[in-house]
Amino acid sequence: MSDAKVISITVNGEPRTVPAESSIADLLSVLSLNPKFLAVERNRDLVPRANHATCILSEADELEIVTLVGGG
Repeated sequence: MSDAKVISITVNGEPRTVPAESSIADLLSVLSLNPKFLAVERNRDLVPRANHATCILSEADELEIVTLVGGG
């Protein structure tokens, strides 16, 4: 059995587990998402892209990841 600690979060309404001490940037990497084209809310607060690497996820966090679409 692994000693690695995991936490439970919700991403776009779906339950998910991630390693403890994961950042939003870590999560986006695991999901193969390019942060350049995304907006991320954590517990209903927008997290600026510049803070993705330093925003550490906590147990029961609720994240919404939205793809930005350009057009005219």
